[in-house]
Amino acid sequence: MNHKLIENAIIKYLVGEADRNDLDVLFEWIQDPKNQMLFEHYVEVHYKVNLIMSEPNIDEIKKHLITQIRSDNRKIRQVKRRKSILKYAAVVVLCLSLGGVYMFKKNQIKQIPEVHISEDLKTTIQQGTDKAILTLNNGEHIPLAKGETFESVNVVSNGEEIVYQGKAGNKEIVYNVLTIPRGGKFFIKLADGTEVWLNSDTQLKYPTGFIDGKLREVELVYGEAYFHVSPSTNHKGSSFTVLNKSQKIEVLGTVFNIKAYNDETHIYTTLVEGKVAVNYEGVLKPLKPNEQSNVDLDNKSISVKVVDIEEVVSWRMGVFTFNKKPLKDIMKVISRWYDVDVVFEDKSLETLNFTGVLSKNQNLEEILKTINNLSIIKKYEIYDKKIVLK
Repeated sequence: MNHKLIENAIIKYLVGEADRNDLDVLFEWIQDPKNQMLFEHYVEVHYKVNLIMSEPNIDEIKKHLITQIRSDNRKIRQVKRRKSILKYAAVVVLCLSLGGVYMFKKNQIKQIPEVHISEDLKTTIQQGTDKAILTLNNGEHIPLAKGETFESVNVVSNGEEIVYQGKAGNKEIVYNVLTIPRGGKFFIKLADGTEVWLNSDTQLKYPTGFIDGKLREVELVYGEAYFHVSPSTNHKGSSFTVLNKSQKIEVLGTVFNIKAYNDETHIYTTLVEGKVAVNYEGVLKPLKPNEQSNVDLDNKSISVKVVDIEEVVSWRMGVFTFNKKPLKDIMKVISRWYDVDVVFEDKSLETLNFTGVLSKNQNLEEILKTINNLSIIKKYEIYDKKIVLK
């Protein structure tokens, strides 16, 4: 692929001027892991230039990037072209972000502060992975983890997902429970074909088989889950319901996300496609695609608003997206995925708002260094499974 073409596409992307053709070029080029590393390098250059300028001069940034790009002689190989512009965006976010995380304050920072890393840093904390605990109807607990397999009468797991097959017939419905610990994620395909992606610190209770024509019901005990429900037309009209705390979600064949963590006072149900109705304390709220219901457990109320779907469900694709989120909320997400506890020694940091994208494959220390570099925190320390922000 032409070096000049790549050079122009990269620069236009980094300064926010890329069109569809530019994204097309980048998507092809970035499939090569060697090129992913190269692009991360270019992004880092652009990122640092932006940080030190109170009013960024796009022409100067372009000149800086051109010099950097032309100085590198790595080979470029062409790969198969894809068509969806959404996929281009996903690849750019997943593979190319500076170490997987960007966090920008409202006002530009005029200089890069010195990084202060604790002398007491004792451990490297790894990102989450595929793991879960399967609890059978008889109370037996079976650990599921990447690289390990499990097989029973109507269920099989390869350690990254668990798949059920078969129907309950006229037999009594038997329930299993799948628990995803902090630092974990998992995929489950229910016996009716419904697909569910489970985030860290989540528990789902479900039947091992369903009876066609009768209600299909599961319970999201706590946590976050993304559902792709098998339509009722495939099951003699039997509807699908998700129970969660004090709310009930009545579903037609559809795709939606529920976020209901035990340490949060709000339950969010977001509709991606299809139709659902959220029933809270007798109040029924139907949702349209791109709408999100918000159950306030403290005030015992429910409201509905339009949201950015990609921001809500990006976790399923390997990234966490934040839009003007307080650092306290961001660190909650980090604590679940990396299985750590976070302490704010400086309480004023909790309410600072940031916008950015965090890769779930990123090393935690690099994320903390980035936050440190932005002068958001003066210092951080890691003690075993505890992070202290100062």
